[in-house]
Amino acid sequence: MTHTQPISAHDLADQLAAKRISVIDVREPMEFASGHIAGSLNVPLNRLLQADLPQGPLVLVCQSGNRSNRALGQLMAQGHPHPLSELQGGLPTWQGAGFPVRKLKNAPLPLMRQVQIAAGSLVLLGLILSNTIAPGWIALTWFVGAGLTFAGVSGFCGMARLLAVMPWNRVSL
Repeated sequence: MTHTQPISAHDLADQLAAKRISVIDVREPMEFASGHIAGSLNVPLNRLLQADLPQGPLVLVCQSGNRSNRALGQLMAQGHPHPLSELQGGLPTWQGAGFPVRKLKNAPLPLMRQVQIAAGSLVLLGLILSNTIAPGWIALTWFVGAGLTFAGVSGFCGMARLLAVMPWNRVSL
């Protein structure tokens, strides 16, 4: 394993079975709780450089490959002494290859599902109230629609950020 070579799900499974590597999941604790590779260590990207990482070769994992790629760059820039790699395609590739993920009991719903539930409920509420109470409630529907459009264009979702700090989304690992 070299310092930047991605690893396939099958190769990762083989190396895990042989106990030759450690897997570092750089997603947030809530994401980790909802499904992760058994035996992986959760070290969110924003805490990676301060973490006491295991010795030996490391494979970095995230949802899509974006965060694990950034983590790889950070560790390489820091001069990490051991071989580094990332799981090609992220956790969905692992699952797509037929390998299991471990879920923690009472893990919260994925954040995007929570956003969909909240946004859909607010739109529905705005429509119901505008037809039964006062026409001005349609503004709620417009507001949510504008927020979702902004989130899609900018990549920043205020509703997701707000939901992420709610008490039901606090995960202790």
